[in-house]
Amino acid sequence: MVHAMDEAVGLETVSSMAARYGALAAVNSGYFRTTGTYRGDSVGIEVLNGRLLSESNNVRAAAGLIERSGKQELIFGHIKFEGQVIAGSQAKREINGLNRPRGDNELIIFTPEFHRTTLTDPGGLELIVHRERIVELRDLKGSSTIPADGYVISVAGTARQWALEKLRVGTRVKLDLDWSPAETETTDIWKQAANIIGGGPQLIKNGRVEITNTAEKILPSFVSDGHPRTAIAKLKSGQILLVAVDGRQPGESIGMSLTMLADLLIEFGAVEAINLDGGGSTTMVIRNKLVNKPSDATGERPVSDAILVFPRP
Repeated sequence: MVHAMDEAVGLETVSSMAARYGALAAVNSGYFRTTGTYRGDSVGIEVLNGRLLSESNNVRAAAGLIERSGKQELIFGHIKFEGQVIAGSQAKREINGLNRPRGDNELIIFTPEFHRTTLTDPGGLELIVHRERIVELRDLKGSSTIPADGYVISVAGTARQWALEKLRVGTRVKLDLDWSPAETETTDIWKQAANIIGGGPQLIKNGRVEITNTAEKILPSFVSDGHPRTAIAKLKSGQILLVAVDGRQPGESIGMSLTMLADLLIEFGAVEAINLDGGGSTTMVIRNKLVNKPSDATGERPVSDAILVFPRP
């Protein structure tokens, strides 16, 4: 699992990521912001090489990879996120998000994996943290440089007022970041996953079609309408199945509803599966060749991240 441009923001085609890494095959993966300064920012949980890049969205379905004795084990669940900034022994405040646009009254953390700077507008306060200590306060100045061995706390509205009252240059701060599965009985195994990509909704559980769009706050029309689709599934053997379905091309392919997609995956022998980003993002590359027909008139769409496949040495 990799992100475009090897940062937490930015866009790149699946073909480019596959070629850059020398992958045997690749598909697109998670949802992302398609416009604005933060194009390519993941909308959903993203953990790459053990580093948390993005928080979960509406506790949606996610896929995780665990390396075990030279094999990849694929796991599925619904991931939630909680976080706090802790200053000294008393001051605490909820973290609203990671490496994404700052909303009204929000506290957002920007880590070195995001970009060289925070790309923020001048409407808030930013606190530069180096080795767990605040070294600079930048109020109403906009985008700040993110230290390689630290992070930036970006706050606006009521969160800014809290920071102005509680935090100073020299204050020691600690981040308490926690992501965990809603299925609490699987917590221990999820903590072994070094790479996680969010998608949604879930399609199959325990070998049966089980589409959880209502719990994941996804509209029924997204399930019932035909669209290009990308999915990741696990077979009973433990093998990983990646599927791309074309659509939005009358006379050639109309796409699939999620129910049709789930039924297809069951035909292939899937016992667990989730839906990934689809529509114009749906892309599959094998041996540096685009093997599906993306629905955008301009061809292959630049996306935020991809799942790459490599031959074992």
